[in-house]
Amino acid sequence: MSEIFSDLSFAVFWYAVPIMIVLLLVSLGGLMSERSGVVNIALEGIMVMGAFTAATVIYFLRQADDPMGRQWMVLIGLSVGAISGFLFSFFHAFAAVRMQSNQIISATALNMFAPALHVFMARTYIRGTDSINIRTTYRITVPILSDLPVVGPLFSNAFLSTYIGIAILIALTIMFYKTRLGLRLRSCGENPHAADSLGIDVGKIRYIGVMMSGLLAGLGGAAYMIAFDNDFDGHVLGLGFLALALLISGQWKPLRILVFAMVFSLFYVVSSQHGSIGFLSSVNLPSEVYRSMPFIITLVVLAFFSKATQAPKALGEPYDVGKR
Repeated sequence: MSEIFSDLSFAVFWYAVPIMIVLLLVSLGGLMSERSGVVNIALEGIMVMGAFTAATVIYFLRQADDPMGRQWMVLIGLSVGAISGFLFSFFHAFAAVRMQSNQIISATALNMFAPALHVFMARTYIRGTDSINIRTTYRITVPILSDLPVVGPLFSNAFLSTYIGIAILIALTIMFYKTRLGLRLRSCGENPHAADSLGIDVGKIRYIGVMMSGLLAGLGGAAYMIAFDNDFDGHVLGLGFLALALLISGQWKPLRILVFAMVFSLFYVVSSQHGSIGFLSSVNLPSEVYRSMPFIITLVVLAFFSKATQAPKALGEPYDVGKR
């Protein structure tokens, strides 16, 4: 029993927490967009863009004769990934808000474009292959806090993105429910005409929502690359779509999203690391069973929670001033 508990503890704190932070960041990004009324299924493509730019920056920083400290490289990589996601999401915002185009189609275009851009840039200008290798790990231990009981493992051998993700969750929750911007975002997703009648610029708020969504999804992509894919090949293994499932399961509420991120991350760790978890490796099940678990759980959870969906009422509807 103690061996099983030890294996689970190692898996949770070494793999589950980082993947939970990635899913949380990307889901919160989707929350920003969809609570403003714009569907954003481009999270996968924005993650790829954030991971690609972060990998490129760290790759070239490591080529320097006197490279800076690892955590500074990580911070720069995360920042560049977030900025690239912010800028990349502008195309979806422009198409959905300004041009009032079909939001699913414009988001799908971003999902298709980002991996293709990565392959072209990596082959042509970076390494001559599809992958960009940053060749190192970037975990840190926080003195004193790592010695605390119960929560100590969270501050031992953790990624910088873990602390950033927790801070963003707290800040975003406060922003949504305690600030004017949060109220305006929610009102534009629920009843944009009523918001417009009160003097709120619906188009501007939706631009902010979509581009902040891109910033968080780009940050999540960079965090994934640094934590799990040091040899980035242009794919994020469907985590952007899993983040959408978290968003729906969590009923577009930050704290509920956190709970589902914890659950999904555990199943994702089992699917990818079952061979290194002692008691699971001794179970004679095909690896395909474990690999399919996150997606099966996604379907089951969505089947239960989508019945009582609390999606914003104006989600996916282009705002037309003439319709009241």
